Amino acid sequence: MSAPTQITGAVLLFDGECGLCNRCVRGLLRVDRRGGLRFASLQSAVAQAYLRAHGLPTENFDSLVFVPEWGRRDLPDFSLRTNAVVAALKHCGGCAGVLGTVLGWVPSSWRDAGYKLVARWRYRLWGDWRPRPLAKPEWTRRFIA
Repeated sequence: MSAPTQITGAVLLFDGECGLCNRCVRGLLRVDRRGGLRFASLQSAVAQAYLRAHGLPTENFDSLVFVPEWGRRDLPDFSLRTNAVVAALKHCGGCAGVLGTVLGWVPSSWRDAGYKLVARWRYRLWGDWRPRPLAKPEWTRRFIA
């Protein structure tokens, strides 16, 4: 894991205990061929500090948070829920970027309604995350503590 003060570039904050969220992060690791997207669990100290600094919930983990430039994390520049998904996909580029662009055409109110429904049922459907090794050991460096 990388030290948070040295990180620059985009960071996606996700629920580190959610099975669906962790599967999505692993999917993003696969499609982000440039390796520019970083990740942090919402439960981590660095994410908790970010959430507090921006007045975001520190206990309700039904949202993704996309921070486009971690080096400027003091600015209130972030995306939530499906806007975070769209931003993360576009950041990855390639086919994921195309998917992000297409998803971006759907009104965010519609996307977020579906997102909230899935968020409500995600633990029942995908369960808690049981930590397991990453497919590529070098992916470990993409997570900030």
